[in-house]
Formats: sequence, C-alpha cells, structure tokens
Amino acid sequence: MSFLTHHTEIDDVNIEKITPLITPAELKRTYPLSSQAFNTVLHGRKVVQDILDGIDKRILVVVGPCSIHDTKAAHEYADKLKVLAEELKDELFIIMRVYFEKPRTTTGWKGLINDPDMNDSFDIEKGLGMARKLLLELNEKGLPCATEALDPNTPQYMQDLISWSAIGARTTESQTHREMSSGLSCPVGFKNGTDGSMTVAVNAMQAVKSGHSFLGLSSDGKVSIIKSKGNKYAHVVLRGGNDQPNYDETAIAAAENELTKGKVNGKIMVDASHANSGKDPYLQPMVIQNIARQIQNGNKSIMGLMIESHLKGGRQNIPADLSQLEYGKSVTDGCLDWEKTVEVLRQFAKEVKEYLPNR
Repeated sequence: MSFLTHHTEIDDVNIEKITPLITPAELKRTYPLSSQAFNTVLHGRKVVQDILDGIDKRILVVVGPCSIHDTKAAHEYADKLKVLAEELKDELFIIMRVYFEKPRTTTGWKGLINDPDMNDSFDIEKGLGMARKLLLELNEKGLPCATEALDPNTPQYMQDLISWSAIGARTTESQTHREMSSGLSCPVGFKNGTDGSMTVAVNAMQAVKSGHSFLGLSSDGKVSIIKSKGNKYAHVVLRGGNDQPNYDETAIAAAENELTKGKVNGKIMVDASHANSGKDPYLQPMVIQNIARQIQNGNKSIMGLMIESHLKGGRQNIPADLSQLEYGKSVTDGCLDWEKTVEVLRQFAKEVKEYLPNR
C-alpha cells in the first residue's frame, strides 16, 4: 500500500467534496460599497453607539423578518419601513433586521447564504452575492441594516454594510463567536442563553471588551491570524429562555444587577419574540406595551427593542413546489404583520415620547 493511499484513508474520511469559494475581496469588487451606503452605515453605527453611551435618548428598534428568503419582499418591506422610520425618527431609531443565517437545533433551512435556492443545493457563492447585493441596496435607500453573525467567516464578506450585529443564544457561549465579535466593526448584542441565564451573555461581554488573537479569514481568502482591538459596544439582548419571559420589571432589575456586577455595559435590549412572547408573534405587542410602561415608570436601562415582523403575519413551511410559497410570509419563525407593526410602533413612540429626554 502506497503512502498516498494510506494517507487518504485517514484524512478527510467523511468529506465528500471541497469547493473553492469567492474571496471577500472579489465579492466586494463585484458589489462595491457606494458613498450613499457608506454614509448610511457610518451614521447608523454612530447613532447606536450614542444610544449605548446614553447620548442619544431615542430607543433603538431592530425590526424585520425572522429571515430573508425573498429579496423582492425584503425590498418592499424596506420601502415601507423607511417611511415609518422617518415618521418616528424623533423617538425611535429604526434599523432593519436583515438575517441571512439561521442556527438550527437539528436540521432545517439554514438561510439565504447557505441555501439561496431553498432546495438543498447549498450554492453558498450565489447566496453570498445575493446577501451583499441586498444589503448594499438597502443601505443605498438610507436604511441601516442589522444581522446575526453566525458563521465566523461571513463578516468579512459583508460587515462593511452592517450597522448592528447580534450573537444568538446558541452561540453567545462560543469562544469563536466571542473572539470574532471583539473584532466586529459595529456594536453587537449578545442574547442571553437559551435557558434564560444572563451568565453567558455577561461573560461574553467581558470577553469582547478585550482584544484577542484568533484564526480567521483575510480579505483575500487566506486563513490568517486575526488580532482584534476589542469591541466596547457589546450589550445584552433579553429574549427569555426555557419557555419563560424575562422582560418584566423584576427580570429587568435582575439583569441590571448582573450587568453591574459584571462591570459591563448596563444598557438592555429586549427581544419581543422568542420565549418573551411564547413564540407567538402576536404576543409581541404585549411585550412592547410592557416596555413602554417601564419607561414611563422611570426605567433608564432599556435602550432597544427587537421585533420579528414581515409583510404578512405568521409563518409557512417551505413547500416542495417553491411556486406555492406565499409572498411576504416568513419561512422560519412567525412574524407580526406589517399593519400591526406600524400600529404598535406608533403607539410605543407616542407613549414614551415625553419620557425620553430625561432618561
């Protein structure tokens, strides 16, 4: 038996195929950052930083589909959201939720980047192109974008178009994601653990403040040693856990205490979906109304809201015949419909308006 034969018997045993991928630099040359998009991102990040620093008294609202699967619907939603953002700009700073990667507990559709054709073909290069093109177009509309940083390599392809990033509950505890976040160029929100615990989020925020050295991808596609400076704009996102909410006054006070003890940023974003709404999208308004009451009662730590919203409410399964997909409806978590989204955000802005200047 030759050495080569022997070598293939012990290396890449379970690998079927390796396909070279476009580099971040090549993708950016295909969809280059425009001056309008640059200004949108720069302004978006600065406002979020000012909100976290307590300089800007508005409430940050990250709102949009659970995941993007149809760029046409995403554009229609964005056009509507841009109008609403302008209307409520004195009370709210609105960023569109533009999520391309979906963490799966077991299996399922992993998002536009991984499987843009929604047929298990996993044309990731196509997905990366669609994602960057959409982000570029949305920023050119003047609408800042937010996403979840799931795969540690994807930020190199599109972080220059992101104003705010989330680290999900499943990955907040991951050393890889903490190190990556320490080098992200935008503010980053860490979800509490899936069990509702604040500990992993506080630990993550402590880790992210420091610089790290870790393996990563360079712009020209080379595996490299990345040395980060640390990200001081990390904060917590409360999303409930173990089927229990954590947005009421008692839970907020407990979170404030944990953040103080951990000597990390004391500002809190509340995710109105997930366990905070019992995974019922139409209970999100109840969460938002509760947050308005807390602000009226003198709360100063809550700085943001996250809402899952789409053109149509609810969710749908992905059919075998993709022509049967219902336009404007989520294929992952259920969402609030657009009309109810407008209603609840207008009401929220109205209720907190007079209380914001003194926070």
